[in-house]
Amino acid sequence: MKLHKAQRNQVKLRLGLSGASGFGKTYSALILAYGITDDWSKIAIIDTENGSASLYSHLGGYNVLTLTEPYTPERYIQAIETCELSNIEVIIIDSITHEWNGKGGCLEIHESLGGRFSDWAKVSPRHQTFIDKILNSSCHIITTVRRKIDYSLDVNSNGKTQVIKHGTKEVTREGFEYELTVNFELINDKHLVKTSKDRTGLFSESPEFIISTQTGKKLIEWCNSGISIEDVKLEIKQAESLEDLKVIYEKYPSLKKSTHPLIMERKNELENIHSQVLSKEEVIQPIKTEENGISNKQ
Repeated sequence: MKLHKAQRNQVKLRLGLSGASGFGKTYSALILAYGITDDWSKIAIIDTENGSASLYSHLGGYNVLTLTEPYTPERYIQAIETCELSNIEVIIIDSITHEWNGKGGCLEIHESLGGRFSDWAKVSPRHQTFIDKILNSSCHIITTVRRKIDYSLDVNSNGKTQVIKHGTKEVTREGFEYELTVNFELINDKHLVKTSKDRTGLFSESPEFIISTQTGKKLIEWCNSGISIEDVKLEIKQAESLEDLKVIYEKYPSLKKSTHPLIMERKNELENIHSQVLSKEEVIQPIKTEENGISNKQ
């Protein structure tokens, strides 16, 4: 156990978009993703919403992976891994609600096991593996979540009474929002959002607004403002001694988990180089001795 100075590392974004049906989750997620990447070909959307992702194909040439039932955690994980292997930069999961409350999702799995409280011991680890996959992905990830719909009678500016649709509780396992970098809640069908969670501090004091590509640009700038793991990898690769590696390892304490395998790999390389140099010296030394002997005899 050891204290160390806090360090700000570059991170992959974990963004949430929640709202009632028709509030613009898919469209907002795509605009946000394009702001992050500035390249439609680097965006993939995992579509569980009956082809809704393709409705916005006029925006650009993004990629679509259609995910149908059963919506098990494992199938979601497989879909994420497919995107990762395709060198995608931003993955939109539209939506994660099905993993929890869809056909073959966690609630249905729990019911099929008997619906007892004790049966969650078999379901919860599977759900957590799905959450861990989102958190540990090599890509930026945007998740959309449905909200239960409620209605109210409001009086508009003209004095007329109208029915207003509201999104209430998110339809996924409670607590997911706490895992996110930022969570945007779409509050009406005009695509207006408010921020319900913000680790960046970029939107905490902001009034309600409409997501644009500029929103994504702000987020990626914040994301890239810390220590780059790529720069640290290069530093490790250029290390010329075990002492250099030790200095690098202690220099970035918050990255120790990520850098340890790379440190060990470079350590083995340096030790192999050292062994090869010693072997050459052992061969050269007898030759020099023999040459000296020949010279003495002469």
